[in-house]
This record gives sequence, structure tokens and C-alpha cells, in this order.
Amino acid sequence: MGNKKTILITGGCGIIASGIIKGLISEGHNLILIDNNAKKLKEISSQISSKQHLTIEANILNRNEIDLCIKKGLEKFKCIDTAIHAAYPKSKEWGTKFEDLNADFLKEDINNQLGSAIILSQRIISCFLKQGFGHLIHISSIQGIRSPKFDHYEGTDMTSPIEYSAIKAGVIAITKYLSKYYRKRNLRINCISPGGIRNNQPINFQEKYNNSCNSKGLLDSADLIGIILFLISDQSKYINGQNITIDDGWSL
Repeated sequence: MGNKKTILITGGCGIIASGIIKGLISEGHNLILIDNNAKKLKEISSQISSKQHLTIEANILNRNEIDLCIKKGLEKFKCIDTAIHAAYPKSKEWGTKFEDLNADFLKEDINNQLGSAIILSQRIISCFLKQGFGHLIHISSIQGIRSPKFDHYEGTDMTSPIEYSAIKAGVIAITKYLSKYYRKRNLRINCISPGGIRNNQPINFQEKYNNSCNSKGLLDSADLIGIILFLISDQSKYINGQNITIDDGWSL
């Protein structure tokens, strides 16, 4: 799919990153993995050649720590070709039903998730501009382009928070804004909206969800590697400001 790239991934221990790391490593790419979970970072690091990766424990809500991560990545690999923002910071009341939302935790989640997407973009784009190129990939969701199918949640303790839909729609808007804001600067900024990722959901939810899809239904995070490899390759060099949905037909 192209030459070796250096790829920075926030939320490097999260469910999205876990599925794409192996695919990126197998294609020979270098990884800079950022997360605040030191234990999981150590586990991941033990499975990858030290020449091919750098793990950094950091808080991506802190601008100075983001800058330090970028600096460390550049010191090891000389450049950063792509950044994938897959971090997903949540308050302790994340997932509360609409009727029970607490304004303080709502503010925390919107600031941490949407705010961090903006600040991370600011810091990594600053790096890209200095080196003269770069590609930023944000992670949104099908909930950012369609309303939840609320009947899927009936009979479970699960919910689809209203702030999740607002945040993920906002991530798509950020992607499009930045793509045009930095036109003619040799930057690409795109977004991926995955469908539901398999994560021990109740069987009745899985059955309803799968019935809304064309084939597999709930995805495994590894199912995203194909679109990631395409986007970081030169074959997609004219794809810019786009939100690409991969959901096995859920949103149709």
C-alpha cells in the first residue's frame, strides 16, 4: 500500500487502536502510541520491535503533553506522516440517559472529547506545517451521521448518549473545517465513521444490530485496517475533508 510511514495514534490502548496496530506493523509502518494507561502500553510494547514503535504515557487533554509526545516522536523517527486521533476520554457518568444528564459531567465530556479533538488537531497540524506535509485522521461514528436505532437498546442496560451523537457529528464538522482552512498547504484531513464495534454487548442487542446490517453486523476493530491503510497510502492523496463510513450497511 505504499512506502513506510510513521503514524502517531492517540488512544493507543483503546479498542479502535487495538485492531489496527497489528495491521500497521505488519505493513512495516512505524508507530507512536500515546495513552494514559501505562500498564497496557507496556504490554503492547513487549509485542512490537523497539525499532518500529514508541510508546508514550501522556494525557492528551494537556496541550504541553501533546507537544512533548510530538517532540519525542520526531526525535525517534524524524517525521510524522499521519496522526490518527482515536482517544476517547470519558467522565465517570458517561452513558447516562438523557433524562438523568448532569450538566457538569456533560460539560466535561463535551470539552474532553470535542475539545481534545480540536487541540490535538492544532498541535499536530503545527508539526505538519513545519515539516511541509501531513495527514490527520479523526475517528467519528455512525452516530455522527444518523440517529441511534433506539429499539436496539430495549431490554438492555445500554444507551446511546445524546452527547455522543453531538460530539461525533462535531468531529466530522472539525474535519471538514480544517481541510478547507488549510487548503493549498500540502495537508490532508479526513475522518472515519465506524459502525458498532464488538465489545461484549448483550446478545439481544447484537441480534437487533446485526439485522440492520448487510453481512457481518457488529465489526471487529481490525475491520478498519483496510481503510486506514488506504488513507495513509499515496493512492488516496486526493481524498481530503471526507468522512468515510464503514458500517456494513447499518446507516442505509
